[in-house]
Amino acid sequence: MKQVCVLGNGQLGRMLRQAGEPLGIRVWPVGLDADPQAVPFAQSVITAEIERWPETALTRELARHQAFVNRDVFPLIADRLTQKQLLDKLSLPTAPWQLLADRSEWPQVFSRLGELAIVKRRTGGYDGRGQWRLREHDADTLPAECYGECIVEQGIHFSGEVSLVGARAHDGRAVFYPLTHNLHQDGILRTSVAFPKANATQQDQAETMLRAIMDELNYVGVMAMECFVTPQGLLINELAPRVHNSGHWTQNGASISQFELHLRAITGLPLPQPVVSSPSVMVNLIGSDLNYDWLKLPLVHLHWYDKEVREGRKVGHLNLSDNEPALIDATLEALAPLLPPEYASGIAWAQALLR
Repeated sequence: MKQVCVLGNGQLGRMLRQAGEPLGIRVWPVGLDADPQAVPFAQSVITAEIERWPETALTRELARHQAFVNRDVFPLIADRLTQKQLLDKLSLPTAPWQLLADRSEWPQVFSRLGELAIVKRRTGGYDGRGQWRLREHDADTLPAECYGECIVEQGIHFSGEVSLVGARAHDGRAVFYPLTHNLHQDGILRTSVAFPKANATQQDQAETMLRAIMDELNYVGVMAMECFVTPQGLLINELAPRVHNSGHWTQNGASISQFELHLRAITGLPLPQPVVSSPSVMVNLIGSDLNYDWLKLPLVHLHWYDKEVREGRKVGHLNLSDNEPALIDATLEALAPLLPPEYASGIAWAQALLR
């Protein structure tokens, strides 16, 4: 039996474990503070559900492990400075950006990047945390400790957000899902919609870009790439060297889920092109209590993370998939009253895409 240790024991590690069971792969999600003696890493392939981690007895041990797939890629992608430098090296389109080293740079920043500046911490920060949208009159509100620890990007006027989830095998073969349409609110992914056939021009551009990134890094496994849709084409926003929230719809909407695809890639199992034959919708459950009435709707698949419910925390997601977009639309209409009011805009957005 193949074994995989996942650095991190959150919901992504849990879903990797679930995906491994039918394949006969024993997956061990492990916390960062776990006792190395209790983790069977010596006989395992090592992967991670997070981009960066503190130094602990376990992570020090794993850092020397030759079977830690993509071990040297994680720190490069986890730092937005080196991530952006990688995109520039490959001549891939991204928002104009620079390192924000000192408060005195603001006049030059706005002169070069325009009236809206997006400041992001180089490391950490996700789901809208560690980010600021600043104009010239409020640039002084940025905390002093951010200078040297943040990049600043041009605020992009975009018509939509899409992500591409793909996987690369040890031999360099790569496969991709159709582009996923995403809606973010307050920096957190709320809803995703995927169709069997994406816009061909966008799909081709996205696959070319992500393939170039994975090949440059000799990456193995699933990687996600978030992009802005602009009149000039796709602009890369961020990369994630792991299974990704916007790929959760594949659990019920594709012949092979992103979690199974990642395990196949890192353990050397066959990596065929996943088949996607129907539209899918994923609704993130954020700070909401569990409601089994959702399951009265036959298209709804519930994935509950069994985490303490807190405001702004991802605690689960709902997947809907069917060959008939109208049936998904009707199910979303019936689902809306079973969710808090803040979900209404995301559901309406998904319905508009389906119609």
